[in-house]
Amino acid sequence: MTEKPESLPMTSLHALPHHDGSELYAPIRTPILGGLYTVRLRVPVEFGRIGSAAVRVVSDGEPCFHSMAATAPVTGTGGGCEWWTAEFEIPNQVTRYRFLLNTIDGDAWWLSADGVDRIEPTDSRDFRVTTFDPAPEWAASQVMYQIFPDRFARSAAADDRSLPDWAQAAEWTAPVISTGPHTSRQWFGGDLDGIVEHLDHLERLGVTLIYLTPFFPARSNHRYDASTFDIVDPLLGGDPALIRLVEAVHARGMRVIGDLTTNHTGAAHEWFTAALGNPSAEESDFYYWTNAQQTEYVAWYGVPSLPKLDWGSDTLRRRFIEGPESVVAKWLQPPFNLDGWRIDVANMTGRLRDVDLNRDVQRTVRQTMDTTAPGRVLYAESTNDAAGDFDGEGWQAPMSYSAFTRPVWHWLRQPSGDPAHHFGIPFRVEPRYSAADVVKSYRNFTAPYPWAVRELAMNAIDTHDTPRFAQQADDAAQIVAAGLSMTLPGTPVIFAGDEFGLRGTHGEDSRTPLPWGDTPRLAEAYGGLARLRLGSRALQRGGLRWLHADDECMIFVREASEEVVLVFASSGAATVQLPCGAFGAVGEAAVTFGEAAAEQFADEVRITSTGLAFAVWRVVEDTATVARSPQADAGRVIDLARAGL
Repeated sequence: MTEKPESLPMTSLHALPHHDGSELYAPIRTPILGGLYTVRLRVPVEFGRIGSAAVRVVSDGEPCFHSMAATAPVTGTGGGCEWWTAEFEIPNQVTRYRFLLNTIDGDAWWLSADGVDRIEPTDSRDFRVTTFDPAPEWAASQVMYQIFPDRFARSAAADDRSLPDWAQAAEWTAPVISTGPHTSRQWFGGDLDGIVEHLDHLERLGVTLIYLTPFFPARSNHRYDASTFDIVDPLLGGDPALIRLVEAVHARGMRVIGDLTTNHTGAAHEWFTAALGNPSAEESDFYYWTNAQQTEYVAWYGVPSLPKLDWGSDTLRRRFIEGPESVVAKWLQPPFNLDGWRIDVANMTGRLRDVDLNRDVQRTVRQTMDTTAPGRVLYAESTNDAAGDFDGEGWQAPMSYSAFTRPVWHWLRQPSGDPAHHFGIPFRVEPRYSAADVVKSYRNFTAPYPWAVRELAMNAIDTHDTPRFAQQADDAAQIVAAGLSMTLPGTPVIFAGDEFGLRGTHGEDSRTPLPWGDTPRLAEAYGGLARLRLGSRALQRGGLRWLHADDECMIFVREASEEVVLVFASSGAATVQLPCGAFGAVGEAAVTFGEAAAEQFADEVRITSTGLAFAVWRVVEDTATVARSPQADAGRVIDLARAGL
C-alpha cells in the first residue's frame, strides 16, 4: 500500500474513514445514562484494509476501549467501503469517544470529530454524545428569517403613535444614520402589524421560523436596552400586536421566537432605576455596583446605558428566569405563545472576573422553558468559539460567526482593501480563504459540538450585527453562500433584506428599511433553496461527509437512511473527479445555480463549473443512471438565469 502522510490532503476526503453523530452513524437518537449506544464507522477501500478497530470511550475520566466488528453495508451510502459497528454503555451525561483503526499493513490511525490522523488527538476533539433532553423535533427542519422590527415594515397605525423623547422620526426611504450619537435614536416606525401584512412574502421565501430582535420598550431603536420586560413596546403596537402576529404566523404553520438579553438591562429599566442610588432597594443585588452609594456600576463593555446583571441574586432569578411567573416563561405561555428564545450576549451572561454563573443561568432558563412551555427552542449568541457552552444541557444551539459566517466571507467576498468590517477583528490585510480553508475552519469550530447541537446551530451569512454580505459580494456569490447555509447541518438564516440584495458596511449601516416598492431580486433563488431544504430529510437531519475541498470548490454529501444528496459549491472554474464508490451515482439535479454539471461514467462522477456555482444532486443506487444537465432538467432545476441573476 502507498505510504500515507501524517494527515491526508483535503482533496482525498472521500477516501477517509467517517463517523458523525447523525442517525445513520449513531442510530439511537435519545441516549440515556447507562443505556447502550451504537456507533457505526464507514471505511473506504481506498484507505486500506482494516485488521481491527476499536472505539475509545472516556468513562468517569478514564479511557477504555471497545472492540468493533465488521458489519453489513448501510444502504444508500455508496459501495467500495467497509462498515464497522460497536456498542457501549453511556457512562456520563457528556460522553466522549473516538476511533482507533489498525490497518493490515501495520498502520494505526485515529478518527476524532476533528478528522483522521496518525497523531493521537486531545480529548477536546473527541465526538460527544449527551443524555440531556433533546430540542423539539420540529427545530431541526426550520428556515429562519431575522427581523429587526423598526426596519421591516410600517403599518398605517404607526402614523398615530406619539414618539418618546429619545426617538427621532425618519421617512421610510431616508438614509440610515450609522455613526454618531443619533444612530440608535433614528426611528422609522416599523411595527408588528407591518410584519403581519407581509407574511405572504415570507411564505414565498420558504420561511418557517421568524426571529424577532427585542420587542420590549427601550430607549433605542434596537431595544437591547430594555426598560421593562413586562410589556411589548407601544411603538410596535403593544401586547395585542404581538398576539396578532403570533396567531397569524401559527395559522400559516410557521413559528416565532423572541430575543432576550440576560447579560444586562437598559439604564432606564425599572429594576435599575429602583436601585440606582438606593442601597435599600430590593433590586440592589440585581447589578454590580462599584461604590457604596450605588451610583457607579459595571456595564457591558463600559457602555453606561447597559448595566450588567448579577446572577448571584436569587430574587433576580425568580423574577427573570425561574418558574412559571418569570419573564422567560410569561412570553412562551398564552396569550403570547412564543415558540422559543434567542439569548443575547449569552457568552458573557453571568461572567465577571472570578465569577462564572453562566451554566447555572443556562440550566435555569432551560428548565423553566421545558417545564412551563415544553416543545420550545433555545438559541444563544456566542460570538466566537462556542463549544465550551454548548453541550445541549442549557442553550440548545449557538448563534456564532466562527464556524460558518466568517470563513464563508473570507472565501466568497470580493476584495475591498478595507478590513475594518471583519467582525471586530483588526486584520491589517483582509484574509483570503480557499474552499479548503473554509472546510478546515468549519470542521475546527463544529467538531466539539454534540450532533444535536450541530443540527440546530445558526448558519447566517449576515445579521443585524454584521455588514451585509452583498456589500462585498455580487448576487451570484450571495446565492452560493446562501446555498451552503441551507445545506450544511444547522439552521439556515436569512436576515430581512438579503432577498433584496441590501448593502451595508457594518452592523448599524445594515439595518436598512426594506424597500417594499422594489423587486426582491434574490427571492426566487432563496425560495428555491428553502423549498429544497424543507423537502429533504437528508438536508434537515442527515449526516455530513466531506468528499473534496481545494482552492476553488468543496463537495460533500448529506446522508440519511432514506435519502442522500450531493452538494457542490465553487468560487471559480473547477473540475473534480470522484469515484462512484464514494457516494453512489448522481441522479436528477435538484438545484443548480451558475454553470455546474455532473457527468456519470462507469466508475466515476466528473463535476465541473465555469465560475461561481452551487448545485445539489440526488444520489441514486443505480450506477447506470446518468445525471442530466440542468438544461435537460429545466422543469426541476432553479438556475441563476431564471432567478433573474
